[in-house]
Amino acid sequence: MNANELINYRLSRALETYEEALILRRENHWNASANRLYYACFYAVNALLLKKGISCSTHNGVKSEFHKSFIKSEIVSKQSGRLYSRLFNS
Repeated sequence: MNANELINYRLSRALETYEEALILRRENHWNASANRLYYACFYAVNALLLKKGISCSTHNGVKSEFHKSFIKSEIVSKQSGRLYSRLFNS
């Protein structure tokens, strides 16, 4: 799988996982919904990092690189960074 295919795969997984979170929320499965929201963000952030040629082997590495490459440089808002961190820690 080349880089563009992997990026597209991660984005499709992000969307699919977000849709799962919405279904779980409708059924009042709040913890499972929060888990799916985290993974939706994780897949999307992975796609962003891959677009910049950055690959990480751990969830913590993804979080660190995201903040370094996108939040500190203000490409992505600090509010979005805080949301990702809160989901990561939940």
